[in-house]
Amino acid sequence: MTPDEYVEAVLDLVERIPEGRVMSYGGVADALAERSGRSSARLVGNIMARHGGSVPWHRVVTAAGRLPPGHEREARARLRAEGAPLRGEGVDIARAGWSPEEGM
Repeated sequence: MTPDEYVEAVLDLVERIPEGRVMSYGGVADALAERSGRSSARLVGNIMARHGGSVPWHRVVTAAGRLPPGHEREARARLRAEGAPLRGEGVDIARAGWSPEEGM
């Protein structure tokens, strides 16, 4: 998979995350690892920062449920509007976490 194809694969996966659910940066990387040969949460974060404006970027959080840095207020408002379970300053990833194996 070329770098451009990986960017598209990340964005396609993020587009599939249902409303009110989230994936971690590492979860996105892991879900694509076998197909792409890559498994880097940091790379997914960079892709989201550069290219994620057209997808539901607010549904990608840290493994601890922290919201996208620098966009916490907007992400929190969007997740709240979608009915995502929030906890403290982030999202309750144990309850809101989603995996592509779950389907839609």
